Amino acid sequence: MHLHDRPPPRTTGVTPRLVVSRLSGRSGLRAAGEVELGTQVIWEGALEQAVRARAEVYRLELSAVTFVDVAGVGALAAAAQRLEEGRLIELHCPPPALSRVLEMFWPGLSGIEVSLS
Repeated sequence: MHLHDRPPPRTTGVTPRLVVSRLSGRSGLRAAGEVELGTQVIWEGALEQAVRARAEVYRLELSAVTFVDVAGVGALAAAAQRLEEGRLIELHCPPPALSRVLEMFWPGLSGIEVSLS
């Protein structure tokens, strides 16, 4: 079988999901699922809440996020750039790829802090 003879990849027919809920007791949101084209609107809505919040530190609990595409990281970087000076978005336990993409394309971006504990 040659490379061009391979059948197309099989899809599972599963629609990506992203569930976002408020954190109790502090300013922020918990996200679970995947951030990609099919869930981008939900992700951008969550980031808009972070930008509009009045808290100095807005926490995004991401330990249950399994995937974030580059567009999702770009939306996060854009949201951080819109924050007023002195405010930040704290990413709690993000997927490792998210931190790597941030460092690769937006090194030294103020407004985002990563917490692994």
